[in-house]
Amino acid sequence: MIVRTKVCGITNEKDALKAANLGAWAVGFIFYKKSPRFISPFKAKKIIEQLPPFITPVGVFVNHNLGAMRDIISHTGIRVAQLHGDEDHHFCHRLKRYHVSIIKAFRVGPEFSVADVEPYKVDAYLFDTYSKDEFGGTGQTFDHNLLRDVKSFNVPLILSGGLTSQNVIAPINEFRPYAVDVNSGVEESPGKKDHGKMKEFIDIVSYITGPKVKES
Repeated sequence: MIVRTKVCGITNEKDALKAANLGAWAVGFIFYKKSPRFISPFKAKKIIEQLPPFITPVGVFVNHNLGAMRDIISHTGIRVAQLHGDEDHHFCHRLKRYHVSIIKAFRVGPEFSVADVEPYKVDAYLFDTYSKDEFGGTGQTFDHNLLRDVKSFNVPLILSGGLTSQNVIAPINEFRPYAVDVNSGVEESPGKKDHGKMKEFIDIVSYITGPKVKES
């Protein structure tokens, strides 16, 4: 199964188009104002309008209210909402009325339980590293063994949390997720991508999961 790459924390058109040209499946825009990678809906809309037609724009939200999310989704053209806060499954159900796909993010730490995931009827689960101070973008990895019981869920899985070209191979081989989500692992600084690192990351994911050409 081909594993897709989502490049998150996009703040400028140059990085977005480069990610698309390198083969990213999706690009993520963070609308959480406390994030160093925050982008305004106005600026995100301008970038999304320049994306190729088959690149999925994802909006990352942290404890936003439904009204604010509705306005951002409508204004920007976001097609997928990634909920990275404390949103419960009732909130996810109400969000469906805005006709977006929903990714629910779970921060994985020592107290993580599969029971925390089961109530959510969403389009994909994303697993990131737990931090008591941040809602993501920590650059830290987590123990992927904690996800062993999640593999049986009939919902696409997205792995995140400190992934780089150096450490992405093992979790992909173990879980064969629907996608991997990279942010700080391909940056020069928060919100500014290193295009060489992006290329290396996407190339590695594509090579180890894509079809192999047989030599004649």
